Amino acid sequence: VNTAVPDKFSLSQNYPNPFNPSTKIKFEIPKSTFVRITVFNSLGQQISALANQNVPSGTYETEFNGENYPSGIYYYKLETPYFTQTKKMLMIK
Repeated sequence: VNTAVPDKFSLSQNYPNPFNPSTKIKFEIPKSTFVRITVFNSLGQQISALANQNVPSGTYETEFNGENYPSGIYYYKLETPYFTQTKKMLMIK
């Protein structure tokens, strides 16, 4: 978490990618708002919720652990009332 206030919403590419079995997802929020981060499988089914809460402005990092899921392509989505973005990640076991 950084003390500088970001000037825009952003969702970074997960790191590492490809990953096994966990990866980190970084995002920036310029103003206090409700944040939801969800992970979906390649069929579009939600498999995990990494964040579902109000957060103050700042830079954040969360972790997805895919230990109980098969190898493949997954999608993670950041949703706020002001911004939505989805990115792709690859898990190789």
